[in-house]
Amino acid sequence: MASNRPAPEAPTFSYGSAEAPAFGVEQESWEEWNPTEESVRPVRGKHRVARQRGGLARSSTVLGVGVIAAVGAGGIATAQGGKPAVQISMPDLSAVKDSLPEAKSLPGVGALISDDSDTTPAAAAAPLTTMGTGSGQSDAGETLRARIMQQAETQQDAADAAQKQAAEEAAARQAAEEAAEKQKAAETKAAAEKKAAEEEARKKAEAERLAKLAKSYKIPVASYTLTGTFGQPGAMWSSGYHTGLDFAAPTGTPIYAIHSGTITEAGWNTAYGYRTVLTLDDGTELWFCHQSSMNVTVGQKVTTGDVIGRVGATGNVTGPHLHLEVHPGGQATGIDPAAWLRGKGLTL
Repeated sequence: MASNRPAPEAPTFSYGSAEAPAFGVEQESWEEWNPTEESVRPVRGKHRVARQRGGLARSSTVLGVGVIAAVGAGGIATAQGGKPAVQISMPDLSAVKDSLPEAKSLPGVGALISDDSDTTPAAAAAPLTTMGTGSGQSDAGETLRARIMQQAETQQDAADAAQKQAAEEAAARQAAEEAAEKQKAAETKAAAEKKAAEEEARKKAEAERLAKLAKSYKIPVASYTLTGTFGQPGAMWSSGYHTGLDFAAPTGTPIYAIHSGTITEAGWNTAYGYRTVLTLDDGTELWFCHQSSMNVTVGQKVTTGDVIGRVGATGNVTGPHLHLEVHPGGQATGIDPAAWLRGKGLTL
């Protein structure tokens, strides 16, 4: 800082006291205050006033405001405290102002401020993307950004394609499953219909066969009542059960040959009374028992419907009836005559 010049004499003022409260009345002068280098400390820190569009106030103005504030504060304190008025000499601020350097000339400050209100800092006008980078660095960044965006788009396209393919495959699987189910249902239905048709055809063929066969078989008695069935238990039978089928009818009722065959036996047989045995071509023996009379002899050939005897009550009986037994292959043990007759298409 430059050496202080002697301050010119200035009028003294009294800011009021107990004896002379009036302001502006000239009082007895005190010792003149001459600021020196030791008594005036340099202003430190930044003291700013209202800033207009980025401008910065001069240091001299800051110093003047500080001095005025100090003087005003001292005067107020004197008036409030009731102490004697203190004479203060105002320094020549123009001398201090002339001795201060310009703010622009301070290192590092001139580049930050400008008196021209229409000028904008260059750094603020520069784009953030280009600050501190050269043209090559900017191009490299843009290239990297473009490459990343391209990779992201490629990955997204791949994900979309995979999702689309998965959806198409799922739809294809669902369609295939539905088609397989429909085909299976159709096959099941066709198999059921085929089976039903086959069963119907089989029944029809069997009915035709039995109808044709029935023409060659005949119920042995035209009018009858079934009074005893095969396997019926009872003490009256030596075997303990009934071995044939009983057709109850009046004595003398004609007995017909059930099918064509040969008479292999005709005569008396104890408990069976008069019995006739008709042997068919397949070896099955038909026994006609308890007859009152016989119309055939051994070795005679008969056909379906021929009268071979008449109903009677001979042998071990309780009334007139025809006792019929069926012995396949001529075996001693017989089978149910009712089932055998139904198998020949006859209805009992």
